[in-house]
This record gives sequence, C-alpha cells and structure tokens, in this order.
Amino acid sequence: MASNKHWQDILWGGHTGWSITNTINWLLTTGRTLTDPAVFLKELALNLMKDNANIARIRITLNTIDPEIRASVYTWWRGREEIDVFTPSHGIESTTSYQGSPIEEARNSCRIVRHRLIDNLPTNAHIILQELKNEGMTDYAVFPIQFTDKSISTFIVASDDPKGFSNSDLNKWKALLLYLLPVLEVFSARKTIKSLLNTYVGPSTGQKILKGIVKRGDAELIECALWYSDLRNFTVLTESLSTETMLQLLNAYFEVVTNAVTERGGEVLRFIGDAMLIVFTADELGSIKQACQAALQAAIDANTQLQTLNKELEDKGMPQLSFGIGLNEGKVIYGNVGSLSRLDFTVMGPAVNRTARLEELTKKLSVDLLLTEEFAQYIAQPTQFLGSFNVRGVPTPLQVHTLAQCIKT
Repeated sequence: MASNKHWQDILWGGHTGWSITNTINWLLTTGRTLTDPAVFLKELALNLMKDNANIARIRITLNTIDPEIRASVYTWWRGREEIDVFTPSHGIESTTSYQGSPIEEARNSCRIVRHRLIDNLPTNAHIILQELKNEGMTDYAVFPIQFTDKSISTFIVASDDPKGFSNSDLNKWKALLLYLLPVLEVFSARKTIKSLLNTYVGPSTGQKILKGIVKRGDAELIECALWYSDLRNFTVLTESLSTETMLQLLNAYFEVVTNAVTERGGEVLRFIGDAMLIVFTADELGSIKQACQAALQAAIDANTQLQTLNKELEDKGMPQLSFGIGLNEGKVIYGNVGSLSRLDFTVMGPAVNRTARLEELTKKLSVDLLLTEEFAQYIAQPTQFLGSFNVRGVPTPLQVHTLAQCIKT
C-alpha cells in the first residue's frame, strides 16, 4: 500500500509536474464569489494553466429547469479568448449527438467515462470522439457530478499531450471535483431559480424577488404604460373545441403577444384566463412617453403577427383568433399582496382598473385597440377621439381614443 506521503505527492503534485493546491485556494476564496459560470470557467482554466495542468479543453454541463432549454453548456479551449456557451433545447436526449455519447454513458452509469484518442478509433465510436481527435485531442474524460437533488451534470476534460492523461492526472481531477461540486451546484441552483422566476413572474419582477422584496406590503410607486387584452369569443371556443385544440390556440395567442411585448421592453405580469396584464415601465424605457410608444408599437406588432398566425390556422382548418387591447398610463403600486405565506407580485391602483374597463369597451365599440386620453397624449401617431364612456367601477367617464387607421374587429 502506498504511503501517505506517496499519495499526497500524486494528489498534490510532488514530482508529477502540476498541483491543484493553488486552484483549490482560488476556489475557496475568489472563485466561489463569481456568479457567472462562463467567467468562472475561464478563471478556473487560467488557474489550472498557471499550475501547468495537462489540459486543452474543459466543458461543464449544468442541467436546469426551464421551459425552453434542457441545460447550459460552457466550454473552454486553450488559446481561445471566449467561452463557448450552448443551451440545448428539450429533446436533446433523443438526438444522435447525445445518444451513445460519453456524456449519456457517464450520466446513466454515474461513473467516469474515459476514451484514449491516440490510436485509431473503432468504427462505431461516437462522432464527438472523432471530432475531438480531429482537433488534436489525445485523451478525454467525462466526470459525472451528482448534486444533492440527485440530478447529474458533467465535468469534462480533454488533453492534447502526446501521452494523454496519466493516472496521477485523473486522480487530481477527481480530487479537484470534490471542491468544484458545491460551487457548480450553486450555479445550477441559481440558474434554475432565476429561470423559474423569469418564467412565472417575469425578469424584472424576478430580479426584485431575488433582491429580497418578498414580504407582504413590500411595494413601490411606478409610472408605466398599462396593457390589458383578451381573446374574442373565448367561451364559445372553449365549448366547441377539444381541450387539446383550445390549449394549442390559447398558447399560440399568448406567444404572439408575449413575443411582441418583450421585443419592445414590456413585461407580462399576469395571465388571467385568456386575458393578459402587461406593463411598460418608464424606468426601464427611459420615460413615460417612450413607455407608451413602446406599448403602442407592441400592440401593432402583435396584431400584425396575429394576422400571420391566422393564415396558418386557416390553412389547417382551425378557428381564427382576434383580441382586444386597452392601453392606459399612470402611476400604480407595484409589489406584494396576499397572505403571509402566499403572495402575488402585481400592480394595483385606479389606472389598472381603468385599463381593464377600457378593454371591455373594445367589444362594445367593435374596435380592437382603444387608448385613454392620458395615453394618447404621449404617442406620435394620429388618433381618433371616439367619445366619453361610463364604465363599471370608474367614477368619471373615460375619454376614449383609437388610432386613426385602427382595424375594426
């Protein structure tokens, strides 16, 4: 059996050429304070290079919970300035790039998978091995990383040394991973939390929650353009279509509106059945005038995109969609309401109520876009005054405008 000193020589350097000691010291101090995985990987690689590590490529894969992506993949190459970042979508597991790969093998077996690339590869070798060999790699090892929730990510190293990795090298990588694992788990957890907040409450609201605005009553007064919209004939569609078809149509509508809104700097605060409550804040967009202009342009974009969607739906023999939009502006309370243990982060105030009532008027007036007079004063496009209207819950009549060339529903 090897002596303790012999084992330490192998693990920490000794006569074998490089040591992980300095890298571990960096991990326990500066490294653990970094918040961007790409920056972290670059700094990690630089520290390993200073220690003369036998390394040409490092890849970290971090699984996440996100409606659009399956994982985040970060790759460092020696001699390249930038970290490659790849975000594979859901379904990557069913592709040939993943099936039969060393990563799949490592994740399924929860064991280290190593491939020497010095000799000719077998004819059935996975394409990633051939690609790495073509890049000059001589050795490749995938280390599975099991987090406390039992999910498995991977840490992958490749060498272009003519001799590849020695047993001492592999022992050092295994030892280093004991220190890397908790840092990588924090990255994975932080990314998952951020993704879930962005998905369910929106990026701006999510950032506020992450910064600690989580108590009932935590709120601020903001100035913003407000958007309230809903689908026409939603009840009829619900009664006449299958659940699957109805959900398909509803999601298509939500996607059209969300894409148009986010492209213009707005944020969807809530889905309320088939309705949407959206804000364009003056702080985010520079001024209330710019917020109103962005909201109006998003409404025009959404209507244009809906016409394209309707042509696709018509070709498939599916019902076409239409919706009404009410646009208003004002100062609202933005913050937490609810019980002590169950909160909703939303906007409140008379301006919100007026916006919802304005949208109701789109049905009565058969106009798909209505603006309050307060909103209309901030936009460049010419508007048409439609009159004063009493609406439910609002003590004074709304002065209602539409765009001069607004399409009738």
